[in-house]
Amino acid sequence: MTIHMKDVSKRYTLPKGKELLVLEGIDLEIRHGDFVIILGQSGCGKSTLLNLLAGFQFPSTGNILINNKPICGPDPSIAFLFQRPSLLPWLTVEENVAFGCKIRGDTHKLAYRVTQFIEMVGLSGFEKVHPPKLSVGMAYRVSLARALIGHPQIFLLDEPLVSLDTFMRNRLQEELINIWLSEYFTAIFVTHDIDEAVLLGTKVVVLGGRPSRIRGIFDIQLPYPRKPTDESFFHTRTSLLKELKASFIENHFI
Repeated sequence: MTIHMKDVSKRYTLPKGKELLVLEGIDLEIRHGDFVIILGQSGCGKSTLLNLLAGFQFPSTGNILINNKPICGPDPSIAFLFQRPSLLPWLTVEENVAFGCKIRGDTHKLAYRVTQFIEMVGLSGFEKVHPPKLSVGMAYRVSLARALIGHPQIFLLDEPLVSLDTFMRNRLQEELINIWLSEYFTAIFVTHDIDEAVLLGTKVVVLGGRPSRIRGIFDIQLPYPRKPTDESFFHTRTSLLKELKASFIENHFI
């Protein structure tokens, strides 16, 4: 599923009739199977861009097309993973994973698929456990399995690992890449962490300015798994850091 964003802007109406232009002139093409990182400082409109792609909000101007058709709202082919696990505490792990499929009526071999995805995220043996008894990292894995069980063609992730400790974050980054390589969906991942961007992405889109615009698009051709100690990783990280510093100067001094 190819995504085209054409001259997209997003404007919010504030109290007393004031308006806030968050995004302006966004032109972006995302090909099927890309792992795209949306990188920028907090408050630069990254999550707004993701909400537009999810169909939760609509552009003020411009168009967002998927396979040349406009986004009209949330779609089962597009999965969304939020910053915090949004599990239902009264349901078990396996019931949480199956919940969305049951709502959509997607029940073909559902029990088998639930078992398959719980095993994929490393939670076999915890099928009957309720969320309050899970660690934060395990809860994220349940959310990941629930998002992926419907085999989405587009997977949107809004800083899903930001609150985890370094060890758990690194582990889930590795798991996410392995799942993406095996399932071959399009991933669009929001972060403000440069190392995370270089570790995960095939393409990094740098947002910045006021209103926010695309300041640069970087193709990352490093093989997986990627190591921060490699020289090529360091050079890529340095290029991204220069763009973010330039964006910071523009935000605060223009």
